[in-house]
Amino acid sequence: MTTHITGTREEWLAARLELLDAEKELTRRSDELARRRQELPWVRVDKEYRFETEDGSASLADLFRGRSQLLVYHFMFGPDYKAGCVSCSAIADGFNGIAVHLANHDVTLSAVSRAPLAKLLAYRRRMGWTFPWASSGDGRFNFDFNVAFTEEQQREGTVEYNFERAGHAMDVTPVPLPVAQSAAMTGTDAPTYSLDRPGLSAFVLEDGAVYHTYSAYARGLDGLWGMYQWLDRAPRGRNETGIWFRRHDEYGQR
Repeated sequence: MTTHITGTREEWLAARLELLDAEKELTRRSDELARRRQELPWVRVDKEYRFETEDGSASLADLFRGRSQLLVYHFMFGPDYKAGCVSCSAIADGFNGIAVHLANHDVTLSAVSRAPLAKLLAYRRRMGWTFPWASSGDGRFNFDFNVAFTEEQQREGTVEYNFERAGHAMDVTPVPLPVAQSAAMTGTDAPTYSLDRPGLSAFVLEDGAVYHTYSAYARGLDGLWGMYQWLDRAPRGRNETGIWFRRHDEYGQR
């Protein structure tokens, strides 16, 4: 027998209408937040960044692929990873269908990681993805946009992620089990895994100049996790106690 509250259809409808008011208010607040994101001041990017892409060496402006807007997903795939981060992989599973619509609305969606390009493209083939993926290699791009850190920063506790210094689950001792599990799933240890972090950065190209307009990290990426938007509407919600998900080709494996 269920332990959840039950009721009549009339009771359900009354409760649902009350919830609908709250959902509409959340939608209005979300629209307002989107407007405020677009009102952030643009910061000109004067540093010359270079990337390796399947089309050859590229600048940040080249990543726009002829469009005026660029969304970069900072995919956790460090140089020493054996495979991409399982959480980033779950997010990226939704990119293929979205990227084509964005491309036809003047927006390029691209992933950027520090791992060598050959490793990124091999993993992309394994996952069946087609979105652009560039390697920043040994360049400063990931470090400057606060999604990669040095071992020295890690030792000294000076990692600044999600607009604050340290205090993150990936930086505490002992290492939380989910972090250790995620690291193992990339074929690394927790300290190596934690040198890279997930994030989203937005750029605009205007009059030949590139401007940085927005970045988000950690829980700020929740809206990109397509599966969670569905789970939040399922009867038992997220209902998780740890890292339950796998890469989509690993379900059913022991």
